[in-house]
This record gives sequence, structure tokens and C-alpha cells, in this order.
Amino acid sequence: MTERLRVGTRGSPLALAQTQEALAHLQKVHPDLEFETVEIRTQGDEGSREDLGTPLDGKRAFTKRIEEALLDGRIDLAVHSLKDVPTEPVSGLEIAAVPPRADPRDVLVANENLSLSYLPPGTRVGTSSLRRRAQLLAEWPRLQIVDLHGNVETRLRRLDAKDFDAVVVASAGLERLGLRDRRPQPVDPDLLTPAPGQGALAIATRTSEARLHALLRPIDDPAARAATDAERALSARLGGGCNVPFGALATLEEGSLLLRAVVASHDGRCVVRAMRQAPAQEAGAIVDAVASRLLEGGADEILREAS
Repeated sequence: MTERLRVGTRGSPLALAQTQEALAHLQKVHPDLEFETVEIRTQGDEGSREDLGTPLDGKRAFTKRIEEALLDGRIDLAVHSLKDVPTEPVSGLEIAAVPPRADPRDVLVANENLSLSYLPPGTRVGTSSLRRRAQLLAEWPRLQIVDLHGNVETRLRRLDAKDFDAVVVASAGLERLGLRDRRPQPVDPDLLTPAPGQGALAIATRTSEARLHALLRPIDDPAARAATDAERALSARLGGGCNVPFGALATLEEGSLLLRAVVASHDGRCVVRAMRQAPAQEAGAIVDAVASRLLEGGADEILREAS
């Protein structure tokens, strides 16, 4: 008998594309499984803004109602964008799989002849992310950063309408929506460090569901899991939540883990960066070292002012 699993997700085009990507990974190893996609409208979809630091019932604007559906047994699995999942665990739930990660970088999508090497003073760049705003201003202090909300398609429509000269979005979002023809320009993570977990997906289920954990285990990518675990551990260690411009990116190569991170003031005038590379099995020590370097470099004051 074919098993049918109910999979919870937000209803945006990107969330649905992410869910299809995750389920495609799962169906490759379990071709007899069937899935029912259950769309759930979250607080974040109703206008609360996590990236602007608005109080959002914990920090779970984009996950809480999906988590409740899991706990209530209305769905069997949930697919999240990992960067939307707070580091504080929910009792009874667990991230059972992190599939292979997409490009974690941010990209610039610009009108006409603008590029990363040519962003003249007064260029209007749309973003609602404090993290992106601060790092952009640190590198290009004479940009005009303008709040821009909405899904990826909405942001690109406003760019096409000339409301902005350029926008900054996640590379993974464009890729998953089939929008690579927009000629995105990847930004060096040393200039614009991504959000922890950016580009990665998280498949969650109930902790007690040993059978579902076993089904998901084959698509849990060790490299994606190790990198995002380090990024999220650093985020938890520093705290500060969505009120602080903070980025972290870990990469693995030949058994070595490199963790880079940034904490910045909102105006980009104070930017503290740190990185550490060591064998991947020393991930805890890497996180500790990066946290210490950030705090000693001035991040402690930025975090204190934001609290």
C-alpha cells in the first residue's frame, strides 16, 4: 500500500518551490511515497516583519503555525527555509533533514548599466533586511537604501517599474523560482555575509516519529548539516535576534570548516568581522573562537545597544 504524507508549507511561490525541491530529494530514495501539500498561512505572511525586528510572538513569524500543525498531527512533515527557523528548539519537534544546500550568497539585481563595480552615490537599492542594509552601507556608504517588502516576484516587479535602481535578494530564491535570466551578480560573502542557514532547507517532524526520521535520514546532507549547525550555533551563542545586523556562513572543504561572521551597527559605520578555519570535527571550538573574536572586536557593544 502506497504511503501518503501530509507536508506543511507556506503558500508563497518560493515556499512551494522549496517544498517541491525537498520532496523531489525524498522521492528519489522512496519512490513509492505520495505527498499531499498543505498550505499554511503564517504571521509573517500576514504582514509581521521578522527582518525589521517587529515583535513576532517569539521570533517564529514564519514557522509557528506550521509547528502547531505538526504538534497537533494535522501534518506529518514541514518544509521551512532554514534561515526562518529560530535557533531555540520547540519541544516535541526536530529538524530531521537538511537536504543539499543551494548557493547561500546574496545577489544584486540591477537596472541598466549598474553593477557591483559601479554603484554611484545615490543609487537606490531596495532591501528590508537590516543585515543587508548595514553591510551595503559599510561598503558603499553613499547608497540610498530603501525599504522593500514582499516576495521575490514583487521585488523584481518594483525594480522593473523603476521604483529602485537595484535590489538585493538571495541567490537561492532566484534559482528556485527559475529567475536566473535576471543576470544576478553574486556578492562576495566577505563583503555581504549571508544570514545563517540561507540557501538551506529544513524538513521538520515530531521527535517521537522514529519511522519518519528513518525515511528522512538518507536526504540529510552531511555538509549542509555541518555548515548550518555551525552558523546557527554561533547565532544562538551571540543572541541579539532580528534586531541586530548579523551574518554567518560556514563552508566545508576537504574536511576543514571555515566559519566567517559579521555583526554590524544599523548604519554600517561599525562592522565587526571574524573568521576561523579548523578541522570540521572541531566545530564547537570554531564557533567559540569566532564568537570571542566578534565580542572582543566590538560586537558586545552593538549587541548591548540592541537589547
